[in-house]
Amino acid sequence: MKIKNVVKHFILITHHKWVVFKLCCRAGEPWRGFWHDISKYSPTEFWESAKYYVGTYSPITEAKRDKGYSEAWLHHKGRNKHHAEYWIDNRAPNPTPLIPYKYAVEMICDKLAAGIIYEGKKWTKEFELQYWNNEKEKIKVNKNIENFITEVLEQVAQNGIKVTLKKKNIKELYEKNCNQLLTKE
Repeated sequence: MKIKNVVKHFILITHHKWVVFKLCCRAGEPWRGFWHDISKYSPTEFWESAKYYVGTYSPITEAKRDKGYSEAWLHHKGRNKHHAEYWIDNRAPNPTPLIPYKYAVEMICDKLAAGIIYEGKKWTKEFELQYWNNEKEKIKVNKNIENFITEVLEQVAQNGIKVTLKKKNIKELYEKNCNQLLTKE
């Protein structure tokens, strides 16, 4: 493993965390942004990701290509509730339950930040919707949450992040798509 990759990976995940934090603050969930992806600094996630670091996409993809699985991903998805995979239980009466609001918001911010970080100057407000439309069939997620993500990303594509990621707007979209009224905080 190259020391250069260790440093670059550390910078990448820290930059990603910072962008997620800013987006979560904008969406009214600063605490979720603060704690976002803290497990990426754990030895299980950090060292494998540094080993497979490429810089233009997730090192988890490289680990899966090389080994057929990623210890970092298995560790990560089991500890981070903003990932749809955290919520899957194929033996439960509802294998894909409704993801609670705060984690659904963090999920949106994570998706946007990943695109912003990996695409860099090529990122456009339409990018994440296009990516999502290509990937959503591969992801097992509650249909209401899928609709929520899609509508938020459609609004981002049309109006941009600053207009879309406002606490009131995000809450209204969650309530509409998830048929769940949120109490005032």
